[in-house]
Amino acid sequence: MSRSMISVPDRYRSVALAGLLVALAALAGCGPTKVVVEGNFPQPLMEPLPLTLGVWYGEDFANHEFFDEAKGRSESSWLVQTGAAQVQMWDTLLGGMFENLVHMKGPPGPGQMNQVVNAVLIPHVDELQYTIPTQTNVKVYEIWMRYRFELVKVSGEPIAEWTMSAYGKTPTAFLQSDQAAVNLAAVVALRDAGANFATGFTRVPEVQQWLQVRDKQAHRRQQSKPPAAVTNEEVSPL
Repeated sequence: MSRSMISVPDRYRSVALAGLLVALAALAGCGPTKVVVEGNFPQPLMEPLPLTLGVWYGEDFANHEFFDEAKGRSESSWLVQTGAAQVQMWDTLLGGMFENLVHMKGPPGPGQMNQVVNAVLIPHVDELQYTIPTQTNVKVYEIWMRYRFELVKVSGEPIAEWTMSAYGKTPTAFLQSDQAAVNLAAVVALRDAGANFATGFTRVPEVQQWLQVRDKQAHRRQQSKPPAAVTNEEVSPL
């Protein structure tokens, strides 16, 4: 049995090709779902430590972002940018925790021309993970971050190094978009990081030791000062 071959006119081929190209272009333009984290971060309610603290935000920290590639066609890739919110939160927190906060001109190290401070804090985000809701109509996300902190002298000499975790969960399932839910989970995680740091900083063993040494040195300097001279006016008459 012979099979008839049906040829497609050139004009139809052109239309079909054009449609395919438009579809491919649309797919190529579909980038990841992007979230630039924004939020408000209150200052800590505490007595500031009598220290002038320097802070250095490395490029990876100040521009921190997290990318998660979709595992299937039904999922979406995510790009979560936390860098600006990180800097905002830590500036607010450290500005309330310490008597003075100074942004260093460069990374601490030998020969680096920097401001005079008692110590320099260098924060890092070593890891960020998030979980997506199991039900598509429930917009509750969870974000977990692991920080690493370096406390060093202006010369770069280490004082202490420690890690800390922070966790955030979207507090409501009734937000209008997934982006808003992810943003809110990240803000909650940042606030948790601030609370954990504020309560745990002076409990880090190396930090405790450093503060105790500073207190002893200040006490010795106070004792070594000569007594103030007593003037005639200050002597009570008999």
